[in-house]
Amino acid sequence: MAPSPIRILGLDPGLRRTGWGVIEAAGTRLAFIACGTVMPPEEGGLAERLACLHTELMQVLRTYAPDEAAVEETFVNVNPASTLKLGQARGVVMLTPALAGVPVSEYAALLVKKTVVGAGRAEKAQIRLMMKILLPQADFRTDDAADALAVAVTHAQHRGMAAMKAQMAARVATKVAAR
Repeated sequence: MAPSPIRILGLDPGLRRTGWGVIEAAGTRLAFIACGTVMPPEEGGLAERLACLHTELMQVLRTYAPDEAAVEETFVNVNPASTLKLGQARGVVMLTPALAGVPVSEYAALLVKKTVVGAGRAEKAQIRLMMKILLPQADFRTDDAADALAVAVTHAQHRGMAAMKAQMAARVATKVAAR
């Protein structure tokens, strides 16, 4: 019996550019659905930019109805003010799907790169190349959208492993109980 497909929204948060990507995963099979980049107007104040980010992500959620969301963890900058602003954008990126009832998982950038490319220090070009290999129909136009797809793929791979571990544990428990 083939597993039911699950729709995953991957998010790469940023205040200037937030990438998003939607895939469907059924077992180890992945299918590209859509991707894009939210770019709040730079001339607005912080509150307006965060509101724009929320509004546009809500539209993505309404349009593509993901079952789960995955967000890349924030890389800490040297500049504390920049890190704080990025954290605020990340908060909106995590809150928006949560408010819509979509479970949100988080993944470190190194894990995303290792999962997708095989090396934790992979460069943007390597991620773009792997996204084209794993999702040949993907039509991302920015590194942010490619990164968001990589986050979604990472979630698909890791949620699948967690499900397999749970199934194996259940089988072992059943065998132990039968003794």
